[in-house]
Amino acid sequence: MHYVYLLQSQSHQKRRYVGLTSDLKFRLTKHNEGGVPHTAKFLPGTLRGYTAFQSREQAAEFERYLKVRIRSSLRQPPSLALIGG
Repeated sequence: MHYVYLLQSQSHQKRRYVGLTSDLKFRLTKHNEGGVPHTAKFLPGTLRGYTAFQSREQAAEFERYLKVRIRSSLRQPPSLALIGG
């Protein structure tokens, strides 16, 4: 099995990380030991969710989809509510 997972930093609540692995338990341990440079500054991390896939290709496609969606949502300015009208 291949897993796409979402980590959220406990120390920096707005920091999230999407990853792909075939050994979820090992990978989470690596993240929380500081063994993953991208997340080492934002320890500890909490697993917010994961999805399992039969093939690595399907998992990689879903991981790319999530990363694109997360990045695009961060670039969009907040909505402005119109008052009055």
